[in-house]
Order: sequence, then C-alpha cells, then structure tokens
Amino acid sequence: MNLIVAVDNKWAIGYKNDLLISIPDDMKFFRETTTGNVIIMGRKTLNSFPNGRPLKNRVNIVITKDTNFKADGAIVVNSIEEAVKEAEKYNDKEAYVIGGGSIYEQMLPYCDTAYVTYIDNSYSADTFIPNLDKLTDEWYIADESDECTYFDIEYYFRTYKRKK
Repeated sequence: MNLIVAVDNKWAIGYKNDLLISIPDDMKFFRETTTGNVIIMGRKTLNSFPNGRPLKNRVNIVITKDTNFKADGAIVVNSIEEAVKEAEKYNDKEAYVIGGGSIYEQMLPYCDTAYVTYIDNSYSADTFIPNLDKLTDEWYIADESDECTYFDIEYYFRTYKRKK
C-alpha cells in the first residue's frame, strides 16, 4: 500500500479542510499516479472534492464512522481494517492513501511506499502527518527529484520506502 501527499516543511498538509497550496505539477503527479488505481480517504477528504464527488477513473474507498453515510461512486467502510480488506480485493491495482491527517496516521503502518511532495515553505495549517524524516528507524528517502519551483516556492518530489 502507498501513501501520496503534499507537505510543507513542518509536515502540515491542510488548513480548514483544504490543501495548503495547489501546485500544478503536484496535481498532475497525483492525477497520473492514482488514475486507474485505488484511493483510500476519509469522509472529510471526499467532501473537500468538487461537489463532494468521488474522483473519476479510480476505485474510491471512503472511511467514516458514520454507518449511514453513502456516497455514489464510492465504497464506504467504517474502519481502517475494512478499508485494507477492500483495497486487497483489487490486487491488480495499486492502492494510495490520500488523506486526511487522521487517515494518513492510521494507515501509515500498512504502507511501504510514500510519495511526498515536499514544499520548502511554511503555511498556516491545522492538519499534520507524521514527519517521515524523523522516523529514520522505519523510513528512508529512496528517491528525490531535483529542485522544482512554482513562482518563488521550492519543492521536491520524494519517494520514501519503509525499511525491511
């Protein structure tokens, strides 16, 4: 299982249920990486999408404690374990955890690869994920792009791998 996320230099991912910043190349990377695959998210992440609709051309798995929640075009589950079991049914596809903060944290033990767009900037934020750079007993940077820029913002595409 994989994780895909954009973080700032404090490992913040969002503010008021929205992204910190929208970088076109990061959005393109997300779209190209997840299309045709499985994405796993929390209910608030689904609600943050345009019209609260699942993303097209992907299997959308939504985790919520609300047992009455329904979402057309998505598979709704009520626990992390259910989400993992559901994703395993699609063994011909990659599964990507896409948020939010609580879901990233709970799903991290199930992931062995993390695709992180590291934005070398700091934003006002209310949602964070564990800093993989500090979890050196578990994770290492397997690959990092050259420096990219979007206006005056520097960022990197990093691939983290779980140590065996």
